[in-house]
Amino acid sequence: MTTEQPAPGRDAPLVSRFRGCLLGGAVGDALGAPVEFWSRSEITLHFGPEGVRDYMPAYGHIGAITDDTQMTLFTADALLRSHVRGSTKGIGAHGGLMRRSYLRWYRTQGYSHGEVDDGHMDGWLLTHRDLFAQRAPGNTCLTALRESEDEFSANNESKGCGTVMRVAPIGLYWSHSQHGDAAPEEAFRLGMRSSLITHGHVTATLSAGFLSALITLICRDRSVEQAIDESIALLVAHSGYEETLDAVEAARVAAMQSPNDPDQLALLGEGWVAEEALAIALYCALGCEDFESALSLAVSHDGDSDSTGAIAGNILGALMGEQAIPQRWLAPLELRDVIAEIADDLAKYPDWNLCGGLLPWEPDNPTLTAEIEAGLIETDRMVTRYPPY
Repeated sequence: MTTEQPAPGRDAPLVSRFRGCLLGGAVGDALGAPVEFWSRSEITLHFGPEGVRDYMPAYGHIGAITDDTQMTLFTADALLRSHVRGSTKGIGAHGGLMRRSYLRWYRTQGYSHGEVDDGHMDGWLLTHRDLFAQRAPGNTCLTALRESEDEFSANNESKGCGTVMRVAPIGLYWSHSQHGDAAPEEAFRLGMRSSLITHGHVTATLSAGFLSALITLICRDRSVEQAIDESIALLVAHSGYEETLDAVEAARVAAMQSPNDPDQLALLGEGWVAEEALAIALYCALGCEDFESALSLAVSHDGDSDSTGAIAGNILGALMGEQAIPQRWLAPLELRDVIAEIADDLAKYPDWNLCGGLLPWEPDNPTLTAEIEAGLIETDRMVTRYPPY
């Protein structure tokens, strides 16, 4: 996949891409979690020159995820609740429901917020108690959510990578064809809005928007290079784009001149901040020949290994599909079935048979009545699964 990569995912079914994106991100998260604070020299001493190739125990588990994957799942949950809300009530509220979803995650970490009480801790995702585990949640996210008020952006200047590692579902959501040609721009804007809930720095905002659009474009059959070009065009339409653009271009040049090189990757930073994490993931996606070598490189460095691994896994999973992920990494992955199921819902939500508040009623037409009944059953199921508030 060096420079002119063959975009092997172009033949992958959409569901496989969606699963690949979310499972790939979780795999990168789980690979990187045990070595997040290790130096490159410590990693190579323990694993050898190729770096991390297998899970180590973290949080008492093999294949344990962190807050990166937790927040990614809550992003997906918010999007699906918003779709149900729009379909059944005619009200779209992506940003507001995303903030509320992050407040639910905040409560799973043992904290309280006045806007989310026990009655709001509902829906299918919250039935999985393993999601309530505390996995070193980011201080910026916790502080911003504690202070969060409706429709107000985070009151900080943080550009931590926690703003980027959770937005891949936004790119998946907007990649469906019925969203039209404006979908990458819509993904970019919603990625920015998601970021502003917890991170106030413009570079954090734009890096989150960039990754969201990139995922949409990859799922629409662009190569990584093509997706980068089109995402840059969206990026430079916003003021303050320079820092994010410099990081993206540095990753692209490095991948062309010296691919799959740990020393070259180190020049891009350590990934603690948004644009560095994005750049490291892009370098690995562009400069490595396969999913395994890319994920290994993405976590085997001095820095925020779980977040850079998660972002690289999102990108390559969307490109290659679920089949590209080694089974030895998938088999022990924590919450694998939950991650796959919510990916399936993101892939299939346009086909859900949901009824709005005003339904046609023709008692003399048994076919139409059967269709309405089926719609009501499906609506009731999805409203319970993804409550629209």
